[in-house]
Amino acid sequence: MQITLINKQKIKIMKKVFLTCLTIMAVITGHAQNGSITSEMLGQIKKSYSATTTDKALINAISNTDIRTLAVNRDTQGELDTYFSNRVPTVGITNQKSSGRCWLFTGLNVLRSRLIASKKLDGFEFSQSYCFFWDQLEKSNLFLQSVIDNSKKSMDDKTVEWLFKNPIGDGGTYTGVADLVAKYGLVPKSIMPESFNSDNTSHYADLMSLKLREFGLELRDMSSKGKSAKDMEIRKTAMLGTVYRMLVLFFGEPVNEFQYAFRDKTGKPVTELKKYTPKSFYEEEVKSGIDLNNDFVMLMNDPSRPYWQVYDIDLDRHLYEGHNWLYVNLPIEEIKSMAIQSIKNNEVMYFSCDVGKFQDKERGLLDVNYYDYEDLLGTKFSMDKKQRIQTFSSGSSHAMTLTGVDLDSNGVSKKWLVENSWGKNKGYDGFLIMTDKWFDEYMFRLVVNKKYISTKVLDVLKKKPVKLPVWDPMFSEED
Repeated sequence: MQITLINKQKIKIMKKVFLTCLTIMAVITGHAQNGSITSEMLGQIKKSYSATTTDKALINAISNTDIRTLAVNRDTQGELDTYFSNRVPTVGITNQKSSGRCWLFTGLNVLRSRLIASKKLDGFEFSQSYCFFWDQLEKSNLFLQSVIDNSKKSMDDKTVEWLFKNPIGDGGTYTGVADLVAKYGLVPKSIMPESFNSDNTSHYADLMSLKLREFGLELRDMSSKGKSAKDMEIRKTAMLGTVYRMLVLFFGEPVNEFQYAFRDKTGKPVTELKKYTPKSFYEEEVKSGIDLNNDFVMLMNDPSRPYWQVYDIDLDRHLYEGHNWLYVNLPIEEIKSMAIQSIKNNEVMYFSCDVGKFQDKERGLLDVNYYDYEDLLGTKFSMDKKQRIQTFSSGSSHAMTLTGVDLDSNGVSKKWLVENSWGKNKGYDGFLIMTDKWFDEYMFRLVVNKKYISTKVLDVLKKKPVKLPVWDPMFSEED
């Protein structure tokens, strides 16, 4: 009896094992049938391709050549139309070189346009290096203080994770320019010229990011051990002392005061030599009754979100006490109308777009018809602007200065002109020409003076902004 009972127990165990194996096999088989490429499916996939002589020629061509060369649409290769019915006069092309400071060059180019016009100068440049120094110190403080503010949250919290992924960078937006200039002023480029590291920021940024992440972990450790806010503030100040020294070694130390006289192209002074501080230089020579934050508004064309709404992106600022990037989302035609008014009144604008799409770098043309990938590859690319944003296929990547528009006899825009910061030898003498259709598809942000915006937009600005998280896709900084 005892042997029989044991055998029955063994049989039950064996049945359980067998049933478990069957279940596992069913799960595996189910996965193969419901998601994986099975041998049957692979056979169907292969049958859908027929190796024609045309395909053989395409394989030979595409596998040995840059596809952009093969996809160039011959219909776009005629003589470049460089006439613009309305164009703001500008002087000199700047060059950000191997850095992500397009936002800074663009913001300062908008300001220098006003200065050159008011003083009738042959040319002038502000020191980008001066502003960038303070930008990097302020961003370091923003990171460290934000780490302190979120130190009770776990490391896998989305905000904490974002902070450590993005401790600092050389990209930015218009609000950064406005806040930095208001706090630290401006100096001419001759007072604080570029350095190798301001022209080439990648290695510097890697080292600074590494140091800030180390400091961030230390501050979190202090918080976990119950250190007081005062203790953390003292330690943060010491950390910023290390950051300051690193910045001086990379870029040189900013001046506290300087002497300067504006000069013509021959070097002859056109004003008296005068002593300035950076703040007094900005307020006396540049500001001229404008408030860079309150007199201007950033407009956005983002069809993935409701129009006629104000948005505010959390932590999207350069200074801890500064302004988050706030924008009004509008239909593209509304933005065009305000841009045209500004250009007609000889005022250039901060403009940003997805510059890498359908671009002829040599000629300086941005045209949605420039590359014909569809006929070359035999498949349609049919996503619209809204879908490209939603799938992270497109977003604002580069800032430039909008300077011109070509209007037809009915006042409708045909093409647009932007002053770039890639040097005079890139594009059309340093400029890029956009077709109106390209403007529709890949333009994202424009900063205009409030005097050009409608009552309807002013009313929208009175609404409570919709707060977006720091990891929102629209956070992307121009570089």
